[in-house]
Amino acid sequence: MIDHKNPGRRPRLLLGAGVLAVSLVGGCASVHTTQGGAVGVDRQQYMSSLVSSQDLQQEADKQYATILAQAKQKNLLDVDAQQVARVRTIAQRLIAQVGVFRPDATSWGWEVHVISSDEINAWCMPGGKIAVYTGLLNQIKPTDDELAAVMGHEISHALREHARERVSQQMATSVGLSVLSVVTGSTAVSDLGGKLSDVMFTLPNSRTHEAEADRMGVELAARAGYDPSAAISLWRKMAQASKGQEQPEILSTHPSAESRISDLQTASQQVMPLYQQAKAGK
Repeated sequence: MIDHKNPGRRPRLLLGAGVLAVSLVGGCASVHTTQGGAVGVDRQQYMSSLVSSQDLQQEADKQYATILAQAKQKNLLDVDAQQVARVRTIAQRLIAQVGVFRPDATSWGWEVHVISSDEINAWCMPGGKIAVYTGLLNQIKPTDDELAAVMGHEISHALREHARERVSQQMATSVGLSVLSVVTGSTAVSDLGGKLSDVMFTLPNSRTHEAEADRMGVELAARAGYDPSAAISLWRKMAQASKGQEQPEILSTHPSAESRISDLQTASQQVMPLYQQAKAGK
């Protein structure tokens, strides 16, 4: 989240106006983005009326198209046909399971591309726009089960609309700051595109969002017939890659810890029957 400087002393009346602006203009409403699934992700979410799913998805589509166009211009888009086929096959199996958490997501305009870059990274934008970087494939060398774990994790962020939730918080804060600008001399930034870029590629996810994406991700993987316990070895590989060198980009926005490994062990065991059922059905 944005770290605003301490604004110092302000008149109480103006502070009250700021709080009122956040609650009224940037007011948040309770939203149920997903069903709980077997892992029971059912936290109540609050979204600002200033940020609709449609608006954010339209902005995501624009940014995704720009990223792809830039990669294509530099001959960095979907270069290795074998890698692209592998990534898309895994993605398709995961996407086939998203209806468990939210049925409307089955009709999203899903796209999957591989970008040639040394960054160890992967992401899924609002509305199902996915990118996997070759740095992840070539340096981490994930098994199919491990790749399903990281892609399931990123897809889960999109299903839960974590980007919209975080942009909503930023919008509400900006509204309050605009009211207080008379004293601070600052100006609130309401640019939706800039805020989406921040939450997607710069600012770290909250521990809560990470835990939800982890748990939902292993369930998606299990239902798709991928070993959910591979999430544990995947994140250990990620952590190992950061030792003695620059931290992988994906870890700069996805903090990892031993507590996370413990949570993944619990979640993977919880959905193991789904994996066994999926394997038996093949």
